[in-house]
Amino acid sequence: MNRKLIIGTRGSQLALWQAEFIKARLADIGVESELKVIKTQGDIIQHLRLDKLEGKGFFTKELEEELLTAQIDLAVHSHKDLPTVNPPGLIIAAVSEREDPSELLIVHKDCVDIKKRLSLKHNASVGTSSNRRKAQLLSLRPDLEFTDLRGNLQTRVQKLRDEKYDAIVLAKAGISRIEMDLSDFHMEEIPPIEVIPAPAQGVLAVQIRETDQELFDLLQKIHDKNVADVIAVERKVLNLFDGGCHAPLGCYCRETDDGQYEAWTSIAEDNEDFPNRLYTRAESTNGMADRIFAKFQKERKLPSSVFITRDLDENSYLGRYLAKHNIQVDARSLIKIYPTINKLDSFILKRADWIFFNSKNAIEHFFKLEPWILKKTKLAVLGRGSEDALRKYGRVADFSGDNLGIKTEDIAKEFAKLVDGQTVFIPRAKDSLMSIQNALTPETTVIDMPFYETVVQENVGKTNAEVLIFTSPSNVMAYFQENLIDPGQKIICIGHSTAKAIEVMGLPYTLPFTPDEIGLSEAIFGLDYE
Repeated sequence: MNRKLIIGTRGSQLALWQAEFIKARLADIGVESELKVIKTQGDIIQHLRLDKLEGKGFFTKELEEELLTAQIDLAVHSHKDLPTVNPPGLIIAAVSEREDPSELLIVHKDCVDIKKRLSLKHNASVGTSSNRRKAQLLSLRPDLEFTDLRGNLQTRVQKLRDEKYDAIVLAKAGISRIEMDLSDFHMEEIPPIEVIPAPAQGVLAVQIRETDQELFDLLQKIHDKNVADVIAVERKVLNLFDGGCHAPLGCYCRETDDGQYEAWTSIAEDNEDFPNRLYTRAESTNGMADRIFAKFQKERKLPSSVFITRDLDENSYLGRYLAKHNIQVDARSLIKIYPTINKLDSFILKRADWIFFNSKNAIEHFFKLEPWILKKTKLAVLGRGSEDALRKYGRVADFSGDNLGIKTEDIAKEFAKLVDGQTVFIPRAKDSLMSIQNALTPETTVIDMPFYETVVQENVGKTNAEVLIFTSPSNVMAYFQENLIDPGQKIICIGHSTAKAIEVMGLPYTLPFTPDEIGLSEAIFGLDYE
């Protein structure tokens, strides 16, 4: 190409970084370009919430007009800001690799309470103008209060410094790109499978005129096709629901290590509605968005009753989800748990570089002994459920397997890499499967200690619930001592070891992605009924 390209961009520091990034990528393939700064409606109108602005494309319309009139050759956008349908005459010619799509909760240090989920004090005021974030964060922390937050990244952070909020929520991608110093705050990174991001969050889009074939062909050299495939699912879901950037909808799709695809979707009626969530797995992205859309149709039948083999707080995540759908609950544990140790030698703990907890019970029985943990000792948990239980004792996990899925073996492999050659203390149940221990390398010293045992109850009684949720192999054993599954009843297993106990009996089951209440709600919502 023998012409110098003009790149249209907004004028914020983040937008300029994004445009400079594309400019550098063009330079890498021998193309010269320059930037042109253009103000958009979203930049000019700062006093209104985004969902109060007219139409869609608040941050893109003016750039698109300059493209259509050939004042610029290409425009660089945060892909999540773009409407799902291009204006006539324009196309997305290339997308960037994806920055981490996690959310970042930035907390004023005076407002930190690590005993609570997200490390945020009770009734904290959180700044965000995103209905999607409000709905999902309220589902995790119904005590939070929300205040609208507008402006560029620097403006938003300064408002937090000025104590107009207790915390604010921003996309991690933007903070990472401009390398903003936030060392004076407490940071909580929320993975994209916990608070599901906006479609295409963390991705840059390069928009051009549809007729500029020469430029389209050139841009294929910097186009990330794999990213384009997964965000196409997210964007189509948004399109099917006719949502804009103010809709309480999150969708995140990614390719797995075995070449399949998985997606998480969260949709609420408004920013105070408890969202419905769905986890989907497929061999390809073809038709994936349509299947997701079909699951969220209001006429689709959900179960009328659920049985779960543990006590359930009606104010818990799963309790509130079931109440929203008027699903009756039969919640009762079928086992008794007894401690096997009443004193802990402090010398043993002094040797430990890590303590690994694979269940809430392990955490509770460990801390009942009032252990003395050295500052150097790091704590690891299997997933979100154990992570929340650990917070009750004023501790935050240094490692959590919550983003790695439900397979204990996968989590164990990652943990084994992290602790190779160190000393790991593992409080556990008597007769546990030892999945973590078996994955650790010979160079790693393991201090293994049973802290409790489970005893199966007899004559536990049958349930007529449509869905049976089993939370441990022992509960499976207790239930099936005298009971059978009725036709039409469906089984959900909270973990891999529980699933193996069901497999022995040759029964079908569903395995949620994460072994916690969010994962269970996704699994219940995903069940099919005639």
